[in-house]
Amino acid sequence: MTIENRKGLSPEPRKELLKVLKARFEKHIDRHLGLEWANLEKKLDLPSNRAKAWSLYEMERTGGEPDVVGYDQKTGEYIFYDCSAESPKGRRSVCYDREGLESRKEYKPENNAVDMAAAMGVELLTETQYRELQNLGNFDTKTSSWVKTPAQIRKLGGALFCDRRFDHVFLYHNGAESYYAVRGFRCSLRV
Repeated sequence: MTIENRKGLSPEPRKELLKVLKARFEKHIDRHLGLEWANLEKKLDLPSNRAKAWSLYEMERTGGEPDVVGYDQKTGEYIFYDCSAESPKGRRSVCYDREGLESRKEYKPENNAVDMAAAMGVELLTETQYRELQNLGNFDTKTSSWVKTPAQIRKLGGALFCDRRFDHVFLYHNGAESYYAVRGFRCSLRV
């Protein structure tokens, strides 16, 4: 697949993305009981959702394996989370945000989680969303993922991340400038 831009995908990559998303939707029906693929596909076909289809493409391209994890009755939106077993490979070895990246004197990574998510048109998972994801399976048993950090923690130089170890979800902290080969970030998107 080739990316176009945030305005949308060309027909062939779009067709391939829908095929992948449908297969995952049907394979993991337990993540979205009571929801039907046909209704979601109609929503993804709306011209007003072209940028969101591109964002889903970016989630897929970077290894997130996006899938529907819920439906908001009030807004009529489908909720996607990255559902890859481990933190997406295409989003690892990054600092938390630009300020953290710029504060490093040496060995700077190429990017940061906050800017990458913004460029993809998605949001970092919050701690609550991360815990909701963990109710659907065992994720990040060998990796960890940055989560959206409250402003008061970030103001003091910290950032939060989560993982699953010993059959328990843990929340930790690091300096926002930290990065590790096994730490990435997970996203959410509403369509």
